[in-house]
Order: sequence, then structure tokens, then C-alpha cells
Amino acid sequence: MDLIESLRNIPGFLMYFGSSIVLTLIFSFIYTHLTPYKELDLIRQGNLAAVYSYGGALLGFIIPLSSAISHSVNIFDMAIWGIVAVIIQSITFFVVRLLFPTIVEDIPQNSVSHGIFLGLCSVSVGILNAACMSY
Repeated sequence: MDLIESLRNIPGFLMYFGSSIVLTLIFSFIYTHLTPYKELDLIRQGNLAAVYSYGGALLGFIIPLSSAISHSVNIFDMAIWGIVAVIIQSITFFVVRLLFPTIVEDIPQNSVSHGIFLGLCSVSVGILNAACMSY
């Protein structure tokens, strides 16, 4: 009986999981087009600054997205809060860029400290964003 009940939840799981993958791809597309450097190319070249900054941005998006999944009342509600997370992470990049205008030159030059800083700012804002979503 418990197994059958668990199996009934698979369609909902697939709907939320698939939607979250789509939202993550949308975030990745937008974020990589907001930055003036090509993160994925830099990562393929072994640029650690790009790894830390882009990885932090992804985590900074995924953390509130997971909160949205946990606290949403339906898939539409989750999608709205996922879009909010995209916007917040985009704003985070621009705010850090305002504070450190050379960061867009420093990351392609593999300035690891700048990559870590940008990544940690993204994760920090993502954690705050997630906490506010549960309010």
C-alpha cells in the first residue's frame, strides 16, 4: 500500500523536477548573456575564477528555487518564485559589478579571489532569497 501511494507522487515529482531543470537552463542562458565574458569557455580552459563565480551563481539560484519548490502551492507558484530568483541573481551580478567595476576583466584573467567573491555574494543572496520565500 505504501509503495503504491509513493508511486502516485511520481507525476508531480517529474513535473516539478522538469520545470526546475527548465528554469535552471533559463537562468543559465540569461546569466551567461549578462556577463561580458563566456563562462563556459573559460571553465573549459581551466579558469578557476570562472568556476567559482559561475558555480556560485548557479547555487545562488538553485537554493531559492529549492525553497520555492518546497513552499509553493502549485507549479505556477513555483515558477513565479523561480523567475524572482533569476531576477535577484541577475541584480546581484550588477551590484557586485558596480562595487568592483574591474571584476569583468579580472575573472577572465583568472583572478580567483574575485571569482570566489562574486560566487560567495551570489550564494549569500541566494540563501537570503530562499529564506524570504518561506515567509
